[in-house]
Amino acid sequence: MKTVIQRVEHASVAVDGKTVGAIKNGFLVLFGVGAEDTDADCERIAKKLLGLRIFADENGKTNLSLKDVNGELLIISQFTLYADCRKGNRPNFLQAKEPKEAERMYDYFCELCSREVHVEKGIFGADMKVELLNDGPFTIILE
Repeated sequence: MKTVIQRVEHASVAVDGKTVGAIKNGFLVLFGVGAEDTDADCERIAKKLLGLRIFADENGKTNLSLKDVNGELLIISQFTLYADCRKGNRPNFLQAKEPKEAERMYDYFCELCSREVHVEKGIFGADMKVELLNDGPFTIILE
């Protein structure tokens, strides 16, 4: 499982020109599922994500979590995180989970996170347009 987490002041995702998800203060999460990933990986990454202390406290130290600042999540499925570009110029995606199971795990991950914070989503498999204002910038990769 691979996630790219960006601390944002706001973020949104649109499909066919229509906004399908939007948040204010929080994290934009790009979420990819690998061929060998399990539900236990979803649970581990969700716990780590929700506990990340990367918001500033009253002293300017990155010491507060998403829950501490009433932050939100915008979670976007992105199988391209599993691009293998070692040979040639056209990436292959053989290490990504097959779509039906990847979608189930994406939904499971979103459901886990929504137990603790507000979650907005993209549409799995759709051509999405994502807009964000990265705060910091602050970007973390969790695998």
